Amino acid sequence: MSWVTNVMVSVDSEDIANVEALSDWLWTEAPQRAESAASGVGYLRRLTSDQDNQWGGWKNPECEVWAGALNHADLDALKERFMETPWREPNAVQLLVMDQEESFFRLWMVRGNELRQFAPLEPNERDKGFYLE
Repeated sequence: MSWVTNVMVSVDSEDIANVEALSDWLWTEAPQRAESAASGVGYLRRLTSDQDNQWGGWKNPECEVWAGALNHADLDALKERFMETPWREPNAVQLLVMDQEESFFRLWMVRGNELRQFAPLEPNERDKGFYLE
């Protein structure tokens, strides 16, 4: 059985090598959740390269974005690795995570010396008028 986590990473062009290293870590060393001794949970693919830009519109994006569907990823280990990465432009990096059975991405950003979440833990869409019955 699988457990899928959708992940996107947005960075400044100065940090392309860092996100490539993060992707390599996900592929070869990232621990799996629970009590599995296995490692490797998938990888990230660049969505904003000059050759195969997949975005709509007439212009190229002004950010660098990678995405992947990870399997059995230990999300605490992913966040720790993300925070430990020596980002050249730390205020520009964003980690978006949507775990299986969740309906929205959680946004994580480096601020100071900590990784902070910039999304509610459990949004109450009924109270905000966004819920359609």
